[in-house]
Amino acid sequence: MGLFDVFKDQDEDENSGGMAEETPSFESEPEPAVESRDETPATEPAEETTSYSQAGTAMQSQLGIEGLMDKRFKLGEAIDYVGSMIKELRDKRSNLQKSIEDESVDIKNLKEKLTKINQFIQEENEGLQELTRKRSEVEKDADDVGNIVYSLRDKITEIDKIVADEASRISSFKSSKS
Repeated sequence: MGLFDVFKDQDEDENSGGMAEETPSFESEPEPAVESRDETPATEPAEETTSYSQAGTAMQSQLGIEGLMDKRFKLGEAIDYVGSMIKELRDKRSNLQKSIEDESVDIKNLKEKLTKINQFIQEENEGLQELTRKRSEVEKDADDVGNIVYSLRDKITEIDKIVADEASRISSFKSSKS
């Protein structure tokens, strides 16, 4: 509604399409009383000023209401916009919460798998330590067997020398008897 729409609506009702002089008429403006000739002309402008100031006040109050209605409408739109932003934020938060829960489940699954892998590695390390211990025992046993073999070889070599000496004595005894 524009500034002069109040005048326009009233003029259309009064004039019904004819060209007539526009005279503003206000509902809140009091009808001027018929003045007597005794009054001085100085009071007339005072009454006119009062009627115009009342008309101006009516227009200003109407314009103020329009401004308030405009502000109320804009505030309503702003509230709706903020409401939609809050809804979007809630949706985003819900999506983030769901994503975090999904990630939490995935991380728990990975943690369980890593725990199992760690357990497997520990078991393998224990197994390797056992194998190392057994290998050490086998190496020791192999060293012992090697020492026994060397010892037996030495004994066999001594026996062979003894047998060779005895064979040479017997041969020399045979040769000396003949």
